[in-house]
Amino acid sequence: MAESLTIARPYAEAAFKLAQGPQALAHWSDALSRLAAVVASPAAHGLLGNPRIKHEQVAQLVSEVAGNLSTDQLGFLRLLAENERLTVLPEIVGHFERLKNDADGVLDARIDSAYPLTEQQSAEVVATLEGKYGRKVKATVSVVPELIGGISIRIGDEVLDTSVRGKLAQLADALMK
Repeated sequence: MAESLTIARPYAEAAFKLAQGPQALAHWSDALSRLAAVVASPAAHGLLGNPRIKHEQVAQLVSEVAGNLSTDQLGFLRLLAENERLTVLPEIVGHFERLKNDADGVLDARIDSAYPLTEQQSAEVVATLEGKYGRKVKATVSVVPELIGGISIRIGDEVLDTSVRGKLAQLADALMK
């Protein structure tokens, strides 16, 4: 995993530099996500790394399935295929999105809740986070019943855990000391 991230970082940074311009970041984000989805599909696993299929052919097939790509995006895809780096596209997408969010002044937050949150509850949590961090927050909300109650929020490497499971873990740690 760490090796894939190390390999993906320079490609994501190169894609980010190519994407500088009005509306280009969103277009690149969409294109990279489509390419990653194609590469991650079970059908693509037989193509990637197959020594009997030329890199140009793999890039052509992936581009046809992924749909509308700009000239720069096609060149980027061909470079990835030539260097046998198509398998790290999901990591490239992740790093590209972090660079894009930094440029846009947006924080990614993952909110785990023991129960489904209403739109109003989600909006209140996001508003609180935006007030705390002074930046726009893009939240992904998921239901994790194992939390028992409450929510757990992850922003970068910071975790804000107000779940019952988290409180029980804190209590257990305190009792063990």
